[in-house]
This record gives sequence, C-alpha cells and structure tokens, in this order.
Amino acid sequence: MQNNTIAVGKYLVTPLTKLIGANAYAASVSLRRGMHDRVFRLLPRFTSESQALCYALDQGRLMAAHNQQS
Repeated sequence: MQNNTIAVGKYLVTPLTKLIGANAYAASVSLRRGMHDRVFRLLPRFTSESQALCYALDQGRLMAAHNQQS
C-alpha cells in the first residue's frame, strides 16, 4: 500500500483502510501533530479500497482544517 500522507497546516493526515469482509472496507484517518497521533474510525463502509481511501483523506482534510481554526 502506498503512503498517502499529506500535510494540512500543522497536521499530517494519513488515510487508512481495512478489509472487514467480502468486498467491505472500513475507513480510518490518522491526524498527527508533533508526537500526538489520533486515529478516527469512520462510517460508512465501502465496496472498494479506493473509495474508502478517498473518503478518509477528505474527512481528514476537513478535520485538520477545522482544528487549524480553533
């Protein structure tokens, strides 16, 4: 699996996927700032890994951008 980590302000956003059944993928995202790393499990479930990866990356970008404003 390739590294899809991107920088959003002070955060590193890493989308993650996991095969959870026949043609079912779960999406998660890691938000890292310095030594602190938070991993969020996301809903819904997806039928392809690429869909789950895109969703996780989009959600991670939104979360990181929101945290920059706080």
